Amino acid sequence: MQKILKWLTPLIAVGVAIFIIFFLISINSNEVFIETQALSLESKPTSAKPKKIWLDSFGESERKGYFYPVNEVYVEVDLQEKITKTITYKLSAKLLDPYQLFCLKEELKNHKLKYYLNKDKTDIDLFIYSQNVDKLRNLVKVLKNYKISATIKPYKKEY
Repeated sequence: MQKILKWLTPLIAVGVAIFIIFFLISINSNEVFIETQALSLESKPTSAKPKKIWLDSFGESERKGYFYPVNEVYVEVDLQEKITKTITYKLSAKLLDPYQLFCLKEELKNHKLKYYLNKDKTDIDLFIYSQNVDKLRNLVKVLKNYKISATIKPYKKEY
């Protein structure tokens, strides 16, 4: 058994070496390709037909009363109601220091008004949008006690 293994191992190694040599020779052959053609750029017009997306198939299939979830939203709007115009007012106040901001926030809590605070590098602007003008006027009077100047203007949405 040992004599067989003694001769079998070198025979396998020689066989693998011969296989690798023939493989490398076949890959690196000196065959010359005679029929070579220059590459040309062909521009094909794009088809105007819309391609079917694979997600569309989910909306069309129905098995055992189950539909695949597809993002579709249907909205019905009843336009028979009359839309009344309401005027929204904007109160803007420029704040100079943190104490004024604190006082203004406390007064807004007392008046139960929501606000938008816009901070820039130099200024702090506070905007309040409300339809109740009387409430805004009362707030402006109270803010004068804290030396905060505020103005009320009709607000128009810009689209």
